[in-house]
Parts: sequence; structure tokens; C-alpha cells
Amino acid sequence: MKVGLFFGSFNPIHIGHLMISSYLLQHSPLDELWLVLSPHNPHKERKTLADDYLRLEMLQAAVEEEPGLKACAIEFDLPKPSYTVDTLAYLREEHPEHEFVLLMGGDNLRSLPKWKNYEQILAHHTIYVYKRPKVNLGELENHPSIHLFPEAPLVEISATYIRRQVANGGSIRYWVPDAVREIIEKSGVYR
Repeated sequence: MKVGLFFGSFNPIHIGHLMISSYLLQHSPLDELWLVLSPHNPHKERKTLADDYLRLEMLQAAVEEEPGLKACAIEFDLPKPSYTVDTLAYLREEHPEHEFVLLMGGDNLRSLPKWKNYEQILAHHTIYVYKRPKVNLGELENHPSIHLFPEAPLVEISATYIRRQVANGGSIRYWVPDAVREIIEKSGVYR
């Protein structure tokens, strides 16, 4: 089975994440797409993140009724901070029956040479890249492991904006799935 891995802090998950996931699931040879929650991305400040299990609850609620999409908390059991190369090696060992494909935006492809052991990622995995507006993809754009999806929907939305809206008492309706909005409102997170 070919499984796409979409890594993220999902702080919170929003419709942009889901639109890209749905598009790639429909327009690529993926059988499933796992949204991998990163408890601590080494490139982000820990203090800005909501509780790991609350983010997982929101992620699970967002994909619960989406065929082919799955919330994945594998990095909860791995050393922190999480490095993609280590998670991929662990997943290959645990699930040798799957072929894992990495999904990322063009901005991440541009910064990939700064990632831990990025050459191993390119050597062992195909990477599906959805373009971001006004982002030069950098030196790896034509690498044989890179497959571009230029038709993927571009949604100008960020989790930072959503957190700011919540903190300011604004509405996030239509920005996140209703089930996620309900969790945010009930928990008081981001206030």
C-alpha cells in the first residue's frame, strides 16, 4: 500500500490542510494519507503549541469521517524533538508492507537541505510537493525523488491566524471543521 505522510504541528488543523490532503489523495497514486502530528517540531517554539493530546483530538475529529485520511500519533512515542528522517526510518521498520511518500509544501522543499540527514529522505522516499504562492522551490525542484503537484489548491490560511482570531474573540467558522471549532470553543485553547 502506498501511504502519504503529511507531517505537521496542526495547531490547529484547518481546512487548508484538509483540502491539500483530499486533493493529493484523489490526484496521486496514494491509497491512504496519514496526517502525522508532530509533538515538537525542531523548527518551532514549543511554547506556542497547544497540548499534544488536544491537538491530536482535533486532528482525529477532523479526519474521522474522511475516507482514506488517518490521524497518526507515531511521533508521540519517539524522542523529542521529532526529526522526519528518524520517524520515516521507524515507520519503514514497523510497516515494511507500506511504501511511504512524504508530502510537503514548496516552502518546506526549499528548506529541506537544512533538515537532519535530508539526503537519506531523498534516497528512500518519493516527495509530493504542492506549490505555495510566490515560493521559489530551490535547488531540489528537479530532483528525481520530487514530484510536483502544481494544480493543488492554494489556500491562504494559517494556524497562526486562526489562533489570533480565537484569542481576539473572532469567529473561525469555515476556517476549521465544525468538530474542531467545537473542541476549541469547549476547551478554551488559544484564548
